[in-house]
Amino acid sequence: MFKDLDPLLHSQLRLAIMSLLVSEEKADFSRIKEVTKATSGNISVQIQKLETAGYISVTKSFKDNYPNTELTLTPKGLQAFEDYVQALKGYLNTD
Repeated sequence: MFKDLDPLLHSQLRLAIMSLLVSEEKADFSRIKEVTKATSGNISVQIQKLETAGYISVTKSFKDNYPNTELTLTPKGLQAFEDYVQALKGYLNTD
């Protein structure tokens, strides 16, 4: 009856990062930090987990002589997010 929830997306910070990318298509590290209020170290660890899973693509560059990390959602990540949302809806609609 209940579908398993993706444990990778079930983390509050990873879900927040994915939600931001779904709504904004791409975001840089500063934007993620601003929205989530998480520490840089924690964000870095969660980004690495999402990238390893193939849910996001990470591009590192320089912007005004400062390092810039930009994230974009992959098709696999979007599908995982949509599946996660559908699974959550199944928990809410138990009629």
